[in-house]
Amino acid sequence: MKKLQVWLPLLFAIVMMVGMLIGFRLRGNIRPTGFFKTRKQTPVQEVMDLVTTKYVDPIATDTLGENAIDGMLAHLDPHSLYIPPADLSEVNEDLQGNFEGIGVEFQIFDDTVNVMNVLAGGPSDKAGLKVGDKFVKVDDSVVAGNGITNDRIRKLLRGPGASKVTVTLLRAGESGPARPFSIIRGTIPLPSVDVAYMINKDIGYIRISKFSETTHAEFAQALMKLQSAGLQRLILDLRGNGGGILQESIEIADDFLDGDKLIVYTVGARSPKVEYRCRREGLFEKGKLALLTDEGTASASEVLAGALQDWDRASIIGRRTFGKGLVQEQYQLSNGAALRLTIARYYTPTGRSIQKPYDKGHEDYNEEVMKRFHDGEVLHGDTSSQHAGPAFKTLGPQKRTVFGGGGITPDIFVGFDTSTLSKEVTTLYIDGTLSRFVYTWYTQHIPSFQNFKSPADFISGYHDEDRLWNALVSFAEKDTVNLRNVPTKDKTVLQHRIKALMARQIWRTEGYYEVSNAYDPAVAKALETVK
Repeated sequence: MKKLQVWLPLLFAIVMMVGMLIGFRLRGNIRPTGFFKTRKQTPVQEVMDLVTTKYVDPIATDTLGENAIDGMLAHLDPHSLYIPPADLSEVNEDLQGNFEGIGVEFQIFDDTVNVMNVLAGGPSDKAGLKVGDKFVKVDDSVVAGNGITNDRIRKLLRGPGASKVTVTLLRAGESGPARPFSIIRGTIPLPSVDVAYMINKDIGYIRISKFSETTHAEFAQALMKLQSAGLQRLILDLRGNGGGILQESIEIADDFLDGDKLIVYTVGARSPKVEYRCRREGLFEKGKLALLTDEGTASASEVLAGALQDWDRASIIGRRTFGKGLVQEQYQLSNGAALRLTIARYYTPTGRSIQKPYDKGHEDYNEEVMKRFHDGEVLHGDTSSQHAGPAFKTLGPQKRTVFGGGGITPDIFVGFDTSTLSKEVTTLYIDGTLSRFVYTWYTQHIPSFQNFKSPADFISGYHDEDRLWNALVSFAEKDTVNLRNVPTKDKTVLQHRIKALMARQIWRTEGYYEVSNAYDPAVAKALETVK
């Protein structure tokens, strides 16, 4: 028995070796399947492996991989993109509708971070920050005169909710040393409804800048507030709205359309057709409705505009929309990045695809809007002969002809104001001269602006335009911008813009748009239409 115990391990080893030898010889005759199947590497994977293991010099494999991904996506549509881990948080914040921070708006002038606005009731407001404050330090990091950038100051100020950050500030009008302020970070909303107000006793105006997770809730709250103030007719402004979450625009369309009307449907080569229909009683199914659009109106905004146009529910006013009829889905990757991949096209209720062509490459696609300026379309309007897509008849009572294949063409065209393109005016914007002037003037004259209780009061009661203009002319000359001989129309447009920017300093975006709209030809046309 003892001899057997001694030799037993050796017998087991011999049996195992014989079994492995037989298995190896049989391996060539058996096709691996299921769990034992080895996945063949693609050429891309093989090249990556060889470069990382054999290349002569050290190389950043993450960068190499991202470049390979970008090269692959370049052969797809222009809206499929790779989002690196470092950028993903900021991208998602815009869609979530909030972020963790201190609640200030800032701009950098002459290497100095200036507080432009303080969110009422936000962390900075509670800590005592004011418009006109200048950042010297954030915690132990000196930020004044230190080559500071928007991205760096943003990263220093943002952080987890309930965490503390200490900022050292110079206060306008105080001669003493810089003062420290302790701020407890909190959740800062990124509202998508810029403004909602009554233009007159029964016409309201709402502007939506994007479609995030909070957009429909914001819109519904704003609409009901206006209805309680007597709203009967509405102007909805989607100019510059590049889209966002499709479902949010569908919910808003449902507020305007009755029954079980089709709002939009999506379909792709590997995605089955999905129809989105009205499913509840809307908040504003009756009453005149005007929708403002321009070349910056895209994606989810075009879904809303297309549905309301196809059912003859709204008058579309402004300029042709961007022409993005592709649906993206975002996929999380193992390295913390994300892939936003186009999975379907969307179609308006009549069956229109309003996606503009991209068969000439991404560069040509991205420059298409600039071609509209070059070709004069933004000045004189589009015509049916310029459309690549077929004609359709609207589904509402009017049975109008509408077109696919390149954006939503407005029912009423309002051209681009060429006075904003003159050399002197363009330089004011590009160099930041106008922003610096407005900020400087406002912080030096805050008491005189505190007399105005509302934007409407400011529109009718502020009459300092000539003094402001003369001050701007002198201020611009320091930046070698000569405004003394600009055409009268340019001067008038600039005066209106300055007044709106001053209102923004007092009431943020609400004040800016309420004052700006008083001089906006598209808003004037919309008022005329809904009346």
